[in-house]
Amino acid sequence: MALPDHLAEVAREYADGTRTAAEPRDAATVVLQRPGVDGAPEVYLLRRQVTMDFAGGMCVFPGGGVDPRDYDHEVAWAGPTPAEWAARLGTTEDVARALVCAAVRETFEESGVLLAGTSVDDVVADTTAEDWETDRVALESRELALTDFLDRRGLVLRTDLLGIWSGWLTPVFEPKRYRTWFFVARLPEGQITRDVSTESSEVVWLRAIDAADQADLGDLAMLPPTYLTCLEIGTIGDVDAVLDAAADRTVDMFTPEVEPLGDGFTLSMPEGLRPLVAARRS
Repeated sequence: MALPDHLAEVAREYADGTRTAAEPRDAATVVLQRPGVDGAPEVYLLRRQVTMDFAGGMCVFPGGGVDPRDYDHEVAWAGPTPAEWAARLGTTEDVARALVCAAVRETFEESGVLLAGTSVDDVVADTTAEDWETDRVALESRELALTDFLDRRGLVLRTDLLGIWSGWLTPVFEPKRYRTWFFVARLPEGQITRDVSTESSEVVWLRAIDAADQADLGDLAMLPPTYLTCLEIGTIGDVDAVLDAAADRTVDMFTPEVEPLGDGFTLSMPEGLRPLVAARRS
């Protein structure tokens, strides 16, 4: 994707210290998946309201910034320990715990899907009842903290249902910046996604590779991390294979930088993804 010349110039000013970059905020996003009719992974995408001050009109995965109350206290926890998550996410233990909580909370807020259960072997089967929706709205409005919500309902946070995929730090020239950890998860059996987020204008399930194709055609607007994630996941056979791949990953946070593209400029990408993009352009 070509970068406008004026943005390339602004990026240079940040690089040489003429401007001071905004302090990034920690965030988590979840690539929620289900098998398509052919077994290929489908992903859940939201189109953000065009009035949003960050990524307005873009198609994104459920996610958002860490809420200070995601740090509140420990909750019943299944799966890798916070210390193990910290090693995989490249953070301190308290930040890792907050990021996992944020990933689960934002997924519930924006899709109605809850990665929690009454035990380490159980997942909530249905979150569509009125009392669940009341709690979801309270979480979204920050009237309720995730930790209190789980404690009150006697739920265990099923962190074993999450895998880690990648980490992206917003370029220095953006006025709002996020340090975002990308998680992957399977849609739990019995649960359904719903168009509930106040930050989105519409939602859709698409095969990951089809989402990348539509972005190439200009039919879907995506930020580079979303596009590249769809493209990469779209080359993997099925949801099980995606989760298996995630099991061996750790995060090395990547910040796109300006680089030449023909007579203009573009943003860089992780070296491991360049062959995928080059194959589509050949």
